[in-house]
Amino acid sequence: MSVVKLGWGRREFSTNDPVSMPGQMQLRISEGIHDPLYVTALCVDGGEGQDQVIFLACDLVKIFPGIIEELQEAVAALRPEIPGDAIIMNVTHTHSSVALDKTPERSPDGAEIFPGEKSRQHFLKMASEAVVEAWDSRKEGGLAFGYGYAVVGHSRRVVYFKEEKLAQNTERQFMTPAGYAVMYGKTNDPLFSHYEAGADHFLNVMYTFDSAQKLTGVVVNVPCPSQLSGQFLKLTADYWHDVRQRVAEEFGPDVYVLPQCAAAGDIAPVILHYKQAESRRMRLKYGIDYDVSQIRNGNPHYYARSIAQRLDVAERIVDGVKEVYAWAKKDIKTQLPVRHKRVVMPLERRKITEEERAWCEENLELLKDMEPQPEGMTAEEYRVAKSRHNSKVRRNTGGLTRYQDVLEGPTLDIPAHMVQIGEVAFATTRTELFMDFMHRLQARSPFIQTFVIQLAGAPNGSYLATKRAVEAKGYSASMFCNIFSSDAGQYWVERTLEILNEMKAKDE
Repeated sequence: MSVVKLGWGRREFSTNDPVSMPGQMQLRISEGIHDPLYVTALCVDGGEGQDQVIFLACDLVKIFPGIIEELQEAVAALRPEIPGDAIIMNVTHTHSSVALDKTPERSPDGAEIFPGEKSRQHFLKMASEAVVEAWDSRKEGGLAFGYGYAVVGHSRRVVYFKEEKLAQNTERQFMTPAGYAVMYGKTNDPLFSHYEAGADHFLNVMYTFDSAQKLTGVVVNVPCPSQLSGQFLKLTADYWHDVRQRVAEEFGPDVYVLPQCAAAGDIAPVILHYKQAESRRMRLKYGIDYDVSQIRNGNPHYYARSIAQRLDVAERIVDGVKEVYAWAKKDIKTQLPVRHKRVVMPLERRKITEEERAWCEENLELLKDMEPQPEGMTAEEYRVAKSRHNSKVRRNTGGLTRYQDVLEGPTLDIPAHMVQIGEVAFATTRTELFMDFMHRLQARSPFIQTFVIQLAGAPNGSYLATKRAVEAKGYSASMFCNIFSSDAGQYWVERTLEILNEMKAKDE
């Protein structure tokens, strides 16, 4: 067996141009750069008789339709010998990055927006260069792995006492049908019962070394999206920026960080209770003061809390990376099997019922009379009101489209990647996967550690919710949020296990 070859590449794709920032229900236009956005590539080449894989992590909210195919074409134009199918692209899910789809050149209030197509081309240039750099820099080296602990994510679905909450839901919800669970719901409500899910504090880590066993980079797999600065109006990689800074301080500026978001459809890095205690912690620990009662999206109190939370999260992640490094480096492997399989899974669509179809049609009729008018509003107020109204229309129109899609075909073919690197496996999903599905996979996986990578593959952005979440409804577990059924999640688990077992059997 050959010695494994490893290569890294990285490019910044931030811009000071005013770009559309996806991730919220209203249109936001960037006002510069808070911290850089990166695309980072790691090439793992198993050598003769083995496969090659290129992990590509991007500081984006999602992978936009067509972007992977265009990236493969851009890479092929630079290096025809690089196998496009070897590229596994994932996003960190920051909500303050750039849009890479066709955005208008002006917002409803007339403000200028840098065209999304130009942002797309700039990103493709940087991403393809990062892939080529990783490919060209391949050198013999070694890998080590392990797991640690980092409290980053918490359940973000708040469940209320069922009957009381349903009786309280009298206002029509255009964005999601009301249930008795609410994403980011208030916990000081007397009807608060519990959080729907637990949390996952495992930190899966893989380290790369050169031939002299010097650390060159680290893959950090965290079950939590980067969403502490989701209301910023400046581009930011969120807490991953702070992680990169701390890694540079602890291990040196030349050590790469490749971030991966594990299953976290029902997880977020925010604490929904104990807020006063958290505020006191941040004031005493970092000297950052804010008033919990005054926090509003984007205001100075929100900004201060976000910065403090990011520092806190980054500290915990990097402390975990350091702890694992101390013992994992005792077991550096230079020769190990590298296998990569790309499959297409027919996942069951989430059915839109006749009642839900009728509800969407009623919504669209009501929304016709709710069109915002600019009179009496500031330009920014009109922009927010108009774009939020457009979001409501798109969601309900999308519900009708999906009703028809299910009639034409009950399943949707979705590509997924499975990778073996020695005693470690990687498995991807294009969805925001609820945590239970990851645990089911990891508990039965034949590998010592299994890294799940969500929001990998395009187009993505749909939540894959559990049955208990679908019953409770609320955002992330409604017809607008779930392209796939809960049964599709279990199918993903079983099919992925089947392939991982086939890979592992080849070691015997």
